[in-house]
Amino acid sequence: MNGAGGCVTANIVAGMTPAVALFRSLADETRLRIVRRLTAGEARVVDLTGELGMAQSTVSKHLACLRDCGLVDYRTEGRQSFYALTRPELMDLLQAAEGVLAATGSAVALCPTYGAPDAAAAAG
Repeated sequence: MNGAGGCVTANIVAGMTPAVALFRSLADETRLRIVRRLTAGEARVVDLTGELGMAQSTVSKHLACLRDCGLVDYRTEGRQSFYALTRPELMDLLQAAEGVLAATGSAVALCPTYGAPDAAAAAG
């Protein structure tokens, strides 16, 4: 995984807990969108590019990162690769996160450190 794209490198992992590394891997919007899509079932890169409106190279880069993190893997069928979540518990984690966001009224979006820049500016 490369540090420039937000993936967690071995050097970064050396200084963080596994939980921090997990959440960092999910903190990228593109990777989170891919993971959310894969909760509905496996998909090929071409499926993901069409459904998410992203370039093949972008999807492939983020899938590689998620594979490096052990969150997704693929199976081949002929010349096609089908990607899927490796850990069904990830769906529970995402549902729990949605519950926390609902319970807090999505206040994290207004957080001056981690929230959306437009939301933080509007709140201030």
